[in-house]
Amino acid sequence: MQNERMEKEKIDKKDHILDVAERVFAEHGFDGASTRLISGEAGVNMAMLNYYFGSKEGLLLSIFERRTATFRDLIHVIGKNESISSWQKVVEYIEAYIGRVFNNNCFQKMIHQEMSVRRTGELADKITNMIMLNVNEFRKILHEGIEKGEFKRDIDTDMVVATVFGVKSQLLNAPQICSLMLGYDTQDPQNMEEKLKPRVIDYLKKLLKSYLLIENDNAK
Repeated sequence: MQNERMEKEKIDKKDHILDVAERVFAEHGFDGASTRLISGEAGVNMAMLNYYFGSKEGLLLSIFERRTATFRDLIHVIGKNESISSWQKVVEYIEAYIGRVFNNNCFQKMIHQEMSVRRTGELADKITNMIMLNVNEFRKILHEGIEKGEFKRDIDTDMVVATVFGVKSQLLNAPQICSLMLGYDTQDPQNMEEKLKPRVIDYLKKLLKSYLLIENDNAK
């Protein structure tokens, strides 16, 4: 019992450090944040941070691993659900993805920062590979819909993925323009939850339904 309690405390402490580090990286960027700043904000000493994560690079990778692995498990469950159609899987993916985007704003800022600085090397490759694993889970759902005859055979699955990611990136990473365009402050937490999130989900559902489903093929 004592060992279980100690293990839980260890996991809780690691999660706390990761939560703080995620916020600090989002605010200062990877290059601007230091492990000393993160350890101070988290209320732990440098020795503990290094023991758990080894380095600032290890800390960054652990954040990405935690976030992407959790969502990948969720997409995998959606994709393996044989009781629903491929279109319903797309709907569930959109709802889950946009929900997580708006609930994990710091992590989305981190993704944007890492993808925009054109970082190279092993660290960049590992981050890219983690993200692409999730992209491929969504692609599997799209290809399944094509194979089952539910989706049009000539759909561009890469552009579908780019569309979903692009809408998210534009709204989160250009808030001033989007606030003017949509008519309200898109960074206000209440507006994000009550106005922006449901609007984005509804838009993507309608857009992809028209593009993907054979029943909406006007070329027939």
